[in-house]
Amino acid sequence: MHVLVATVVHHPEDARILHRQIRALLDAGHTVTYVAPFRARGVTPWPELVAVDVPRAAGRRRLAALRAARRVLAEHTPEADVLLFHDPELLLALPSNRPVTVWDVHEDPAAALLTKPWVPRWLRRPLGPVVRGFERRAERRMRLLLAEEGYRGRFRGEHPVVPNTTYVPGQPGREPGADRVVYLGQLSMARGAAELVELGRRLRPHGVSVEVIGAADAEVRPMLRQAQLEDAIRWYGFVPNDQALRLVGGALAGLSLLHDTPNYRHSLPTKVVEYMAHGLPVVTSPNPAAAALVTDQPQGECGIVVPFNDADAAVEAVLRLRKDARLRGDYARTGHTIARDRFHWPVQAEAFVRTLEEWAGCERPTQPQVFVRRERGESAGEPEGPEVPGLPQQAGTQQWRGPRRGAGITASDSDL
Repeated sequence: MHVLVATVVHHPEDARILHRQIRALLDAGHTVTYVAPFRARGVTPWPELVAVDVPRAAGRRRLAALRAARRVLAEHTPEADVLLFHDPELLLALPSNRPVTVWDVHEDPAAALLTKPWVPRWLRRPLGPVVRGFERRAERRMRLLLAEEGYRGRFRGEHPVVPNTTYVPGQPGREPGADRVVYLGQLSMARGAAELVELGRRLRPHGVSVEVIGAADAEVRPMLRQAQLEDAIRWYGFVPNDQALRLVGGALAGLSLLHDTPNYRHSLPTKVVEYMAHGLPVVTSPNPAAAALVTDQPQGECGIVVPFNDADAAVEAVLRLRKDARLRGDYARTGHTIARDRFHWPVQAEAFVRTLEEWAGCERPTQPQVFVRRERGESAGEPEGPEVPGLPQQAGTQQWRGPRRGAGITASDSDL
């Protein structure tokens, strides 16, 4: 089966797209052509892929990316059995003649509009019904995959759910330490960027550092850069998921301080599961799914829930964990057990690949070659984080070097 995977919004090394779904397809012996903004993000594609570069859609600069995506998809769909796309924006760029088409629904776009700084405030709520209309039309024209059970209510039909789970190691790894807490994921005001900075300032006198791993929205970058200069936080910028998870190991706790917004009320933050999988106690705001996972499981508790927008409570939770090594260890072991039992990605990977095969009417290769991740060089591209001496920048991302022999890279006409 040949799968054409497309995004113009997400980072090419997005954990769900690349490290889970594409890797699962490669493991099963299928061929993948990956359309993504490699150059814009300073990434060299995996050599196991056929990679096609397109511009990145960011903020209000989206038209060029959608035009390029339309041309590229029209060029490559004739050779594909499945078109799998990840951005609602790409509903505007799909070619008329295409194979089985699948929209992987990552979030609630209408709810997400309420927190997008690039959308004028007066336009956010009126756009909601328009987006809902596009969703209903898409449901009639193509297949849908949902990232959350909570998304079912937005659609009339039944659609498979492919949860945002993760690879859970057999053992939790290093014991939680006592001198640093970590945040892993995209940074924005709604995702708690201001609280992370405040937490860093208040924990520094106690000998606890706040490490922040992830790309940031434009509105919060100046604040994060200033906090970095003040030594309130260590901001690494974007780090590929597999390498980022190695960085979080041994931390005192993992942080998830989401605000109370509609887009997050029905979603389980993947970062919470990743913290649990790697043996970290969790400190989370009371997002319903996260709070239930952390404090309401038969195996026991694996973290502390703090009120929304409450840096004081977050500081208190971290210091409580710092003082009690036994509590940290208990939370770490319980969290890992829950993650291993419920959220190990290979279980979902099999169902994901089988679903695409059934929709495409294709059989799995009789002798699939297991895909083995190969380590690649570090990035020389433009970092997302601040340029501060001593701080690793964009650790592990790849610099686009253009077409090279054996790399499976093609250039689209958008590169000209």
